[in-house]
Amino acid sequence: MRTRPWIVDDDLWALIEPLLPPWPERSSGPRPVDDRLCLQGTLYVLYNDVASQLLSLELGFGSGQTCWRRLERWQEAGVFDHLHRILLPGLKAAGELDWSRACVDGSHIRAKKGKLAPVRRRSTSAAAKTT
Repeated sequence: MRTRPWIVDDDLWALIEPLLPPWPERSSGPRPVDDRLCLQGTLYVLYNDVASQLLSLELGFGSGQTCWRRLERWQEAGVFDHLHRILLPGLKAAGELDWSRACVDGSHIRAKKGKLAPVRRRSTSAAAKTT
């Protein structure tokens, strides 16, 4: 494993960068932090299991709030869904997917409609106890 796995290499960045929404030409405020640094800051937070608010400016990724806002902007633009569709076939072809750690989540599937069948339960009342 690499010593700093939150660092995005050039090959991965070449896949990600075209998916990112462009910045408006005339945006108010200071010049935005580079997208690559914001992504690395987010990966640093996730890898080290720290709150984004605690991301130190000295690390060079920008503030935790900046990284959080950028992540939200990318999520709303569908960047990660698109990236997932790009990366998954390549990982599968290379045999790099470990399905032994996969988890199926059916919480997004609607429940069947209809009347529930009553379930017989054992009574716990005193009247039901006969000796």
